[in-house]
Amino acid sequence: MSGHSKWHNIRLRKGKADAQRGQLFTKLSKEIIVAARSGPPDPEANLRLKIAVARARDANMPMDTIRRAIARASGEGKAEALEEIRYEGYGPKGVAVIVHAVTDNRNRTASEMRRIFSRHGGSLGETGSVAWMFDERGVIQFDRAGLREEDILEAAMVDGVVDVSLDGENVEVHTEPRALASVREHLERTLLTKAGVAVRSARLEFRPKVATPIAAQDAPEVLRFLDALEEHDDVSLVSSSADIADAVLEALA
Repeated sequence: MSGHSKWHNIRLRKGKADAQRGQLFTKLSKEIIVAARSGPPDPEANLRLKIAVARARDANMPMDTIRRAIARASGEGKAEALEEIRYEGYGPKGVAVIVHAVTDNRNRTASEMRRIFSRHGGSLGETGSVAWMFDERGVIQFDRAGLREEDILEAAMVDGVVDVSLDGENVEVHTEPRALASVREHLERTLLTKAGVAVRSARLEFRPKVATPIAAQDAPEVLRFLDALEEHDDVSLVSSSADIADAVLEALA
C-alpha cells in the first residue's frame, strides 16, 4: 500500500478524520454529479456512476443526498458547471504525485494547486509528466476480521483481479479498472456478506509502479504536503509514490 493510503486508513481508524465528514460528502456529491453526466443517470446502466454511488454509501452518505446529486446532474435545482482536471508533479523528497480535482473554476483551482506545490517545496508539472509512473487500478479494501487467507485468495480468483494484499488486518484486492464493481459484488456475494464483513472502500486509484522510499525524519514534511492537497475542497483523489514505513505512520497519526 502506498504511504498516503496507509496514512489515511490509520487516521480513519483512530478517528482523526471525523471532522472532515461534511467536506467528504461535498466531494462525493461532486463525483456523483460528474459521473451521472458521463452517461445515463441510472447506476445500473452507468458503471462510473455505480462506483461513485457505492463509494458514497461506503462513507454512509444518506440515499436522499445521493439522489439529489444525481438529480442535479440532470439539471434539477442548482446545476454547477463542474469539470474534472488532473494535475501532476513532484512534491518534497522527489515524491511523484497525481491530483484529481472536480471544480467549477479551472483558473482558481490551478492557481491554488500551484501554490500548494510551491509552498511545500514541490513543482507542478505538465500533464503526463508523472502519469507514466502509475497504473490505474480498482482497489477494494476490507478488514480481515478472522477470514482465512486461503478463503480470501480463493474468492479473489476471478476475472479482473490483478493482485491481493494482506497487511495485518487490512485486505486489499486490486482489479483492472473495468472490473472494480463486478469484483466487489462477487466478493460480497461469495465471501464477505456471510462472514459479516463490510467493504470499507472501493474506488479507482493510481498506484505507483516504483515507490519512493521516505526516511522517518522526512515523513512529516511529505505527509503535510499530501494532506494539504487532499484537504483542498476541489480535490477528489491524491495518488503518490511515497513509501513510508508502517511504524512511522502509526507514530505520527
